[in-house]
Amino acid sequence: MLITEYVQILLKIVEAYSKTGFIITSEIKIDARTQKIGLIKVIIEFADDSKLFVTEYIDLRYKVDKLTYSFHYQDKDRKMIFRYDNALHKPALGFKEHKHFKGEILPFDIPDLKDVLEDIISEFLRK
Repeated sequence: MLITEYVQILLKIVEAYSKTGFIITSEIKIDARTQKIGLIKVIIEFADDSKLFVTEYIDLRYKVDKLTYSFHYQDKDRKMIFRYDNALHKPALGFKEHKHFKGEILPFDIPDLKDVLEDIISEFLRK
C-alpha cells in the first residue's frame, strides 16, 4: 500500500464521521519519506470544541506498521482526556502500546482512527 492510499482511507473515515455532525473541521498533513514510509498528522475539531491530534509514523512496505503513533484527545480547555501512544517511559512500563486515561497508564492494542473516533463520539460527545 502507498501512503497516498492509506491517507485516502483516513479521509474516508473522517468524511463518514463528519456526516454525524460531531466533527466540525479536520486537517490531514503528509510528510512522505518514500512512497511507503512517512509521517501523517491529523487534527480533528469536534462540535464541543474538543480536539483529536493524531500522529503516525508508518511503514507500509509489507503491512501497516505504525512505528510510532499518538492519538491525543483533549477538551476545549486543552486538558488531556486520553492518549494512546507507544512512547517509551522511564521507568519502563513493561509494555509498549498503552493508553493514558484518568491518571493511569494501561496496556492497550494499537488503535486505528475509526476506533478512536467511535470511542470519542460514543463516550464523550453523546451525553
